[in-house]
Amino acid sequence: MNYLLVGIGGIVGSLLRYYLGVFTHSWWGYDFPLGTLIINLIGCFVLGWFTYHIIKMKIFHPHILAGIGTGLVGSFTTISTFSVETVTLIQHGLWIFALLYVALSLFDGLLMSWLGYQVGHRAAKKLQEKGAQAS
Repeated sequence: MNYLLVGIGGIVGSLLRYYLGVFTHSWWGYDFPLGTLIINLIGCFVLGWFTYHIIKMKIFHPHILAGIGTGLVGSFTTISTFSVETVTLIQHGLWIFALLYVALSLFDGLLMSWLGYQVGHRAAKKLQEKGAQAS
């Protein structure tokens, strides 16, 4: 069952990534790979939030958590596309874009993961406070 849910999550995540990339490319006509950057930053935030808030709530079966975290978010984000796009920028002599892309991906990815974790932490704290008040 775990494999099936991870596979389904992977299908959904990869399709979301593909369509968001196509959508971004349709209005962003520059050499900078903005679509992949946005996708990876969203994924960092969601996984940070998911890791703290959803997993800590313990309301979902571990198979569902694996399907969402590993399958959906794991296939939505992509290090391979990031790597190829960076090499492509370098091969086209766009060193500034390549360095900017790497720096934004790394530092903003860490920032988005931290923000997602913080949002999840605060949401879990509010739920605990509501539960304590109801008791």
